[in-house]
Amino acid sequence: MTDTAQGPASGARAAQPDHLGHVVFITAAAAMGGFLFGYDSSVINGAVEAIRSRYAIGSATLAQVIAIALIGCALGAATAGRIADRIGRIRCMQIAAVLFTISAVGSALPFALWDLAMWRIIGGFAIGMASVIGPAYIAEVSPPAYRGRLGSFQQAAIVVGIAISQLVNYGILQFAGGDQRGRIGGLEAWQWMLGVMVVPAALYGLLSLAIPESPRFLISIGRKDRARKILEEVEGKGVDLDARVADIETAMHREHRSTFKDLLGGRLGFLPIVWIGIGLSVFQQLVGINVAFYYSATLWQSVGIDPSESFLYSFTTSIINIIGTVIAMTLVDRVGRKPLALVGSTGMAVALAVEAWAFSAPLVGGKLPHTQGVVALVAAHVFVLFFALSWGVVVWVFLGEMFPNRIRAAALGVAASAQWMANWLITASFPSLSDWNLSGTYIIYACFATLSIPFVLRFVRETKGKALEEMG
Repeated sequence: MTDTAQGPASGARAAQPDHLGHVVFITAAAAMGGFLFGYDSSVINGAVEAIRSRYAIGSATLAQVIAIALIGCALGAATAGRIADRIGRIRCMQIAAVLFTISAVGSALPFALWDLAMWRIIGGFAIGMASVIGPAYIAEVSPPAYRGRLGSFQQAAIVVGIAISQLVNYGILQFAGGDQRGRIGGLEAWQWMLGVMVVPAALYGLLSLAIPESPRFLISIGRKDRARKILEEVEGKGVDLDARVADIETAMHREHRSTFKDLLGGRLGFLPIVWIGIGLSVFQQLVGINVAFYYSATLWQSVGIDPSESFLYSFTTSIINIIGTVIAMTLVDRVGRKPLALVGSTGMAVALAVEAWAFSAPLVGGKLPHTQGVVALVAAHVFVLFFALSWGVVVWVFLGEMFPNRIRAAALGVAASAQWMANWLITASFPSLSDWNLSGTYIIYACFATLSIPFVLRFVRETKGKALEEMG
């Protein structure tokens, strides 16, 4: 292809925003959807045992209630691209904020198990939308030289949301005397845990009013003057704005608005690049990362750790998650996406294998032997660290960058939908698998971490430093 997107005509690759802080604010505001994504995904961790007790349900039914939100996630992810292409990225964020708010209120005040599940699906739909629109919007407003670091804001917001949800859960649990079903102001503790999400949901909606629309969407609907002003805001005056608008407009004229049909054409149905995106999404989940956030408190209690301490361990895991994400954010534009993914896969495979060994020990008095217990805790934290500094960040960066303009929104939606389906599979199967053989479950996760190494080496192309118009 020609070099118009990144060569001397526009200077996009060398773009240096005049006010980087403004670009960071825009990115952080958009990533608030990622915060809600992480918060809503993890907050249920604090309510698992209370829901089991209140509704007197077994492991299989409980798993479905926990995992059913992921069905909504898949639906939201599958439709968000088309919604965003029709009404804009900002409107899509605002719809997600409203759905998050409705879900939080409904989940906190359920009449029965069935409507709790319904509110979880609605919240899941919002998460799915946020998981697609956040990376796409951030990629579209970020200068190429900063896109990796700014794209990392999505995952950073997710892990901060996870950590804050654990901290809020712990605080509410203390107010309730350590009992998930303890009453505070007429509601049980777990209801407060689910309802507090109203606050960040409202903030997300307000922030979406303060940031500009994607210049690529504006050009697609003919608002080139406004797009030019936003490009000047985010890429700086040193860029030839007319050439940048022409680059994007030419790409859009050459390539029509993405639909599901545009993703078809390969021997296996989808285009090869779409399968690679799906593969990245699926491997990110099949290593079992969300078990650490949906079930960690229950998992540690099952091997003899006191409930209050289990919440503390869940929170420390979230802190490790944040540390790993910060490491990834500092390295993703320096060393590239592929090297981080390969280092992470190797570290996760080793940590998961060690965790499998620790959980293979027979319980003594309902607890793991001291040595295996310590090893299990350390390995769990090491696993989360390697995930956070690699796949947790680079997958979202890849998905925001790797697809050609003509299919980006639709392909990102399909890839994110596949991610949520894999997440559902892991989440719904874990209680039954752990009842069968906890050590064997972690061996399965270790195998997927190992398989991700040849997948990255063989199929994934580096996207570091390239303009979006170069992808194709």
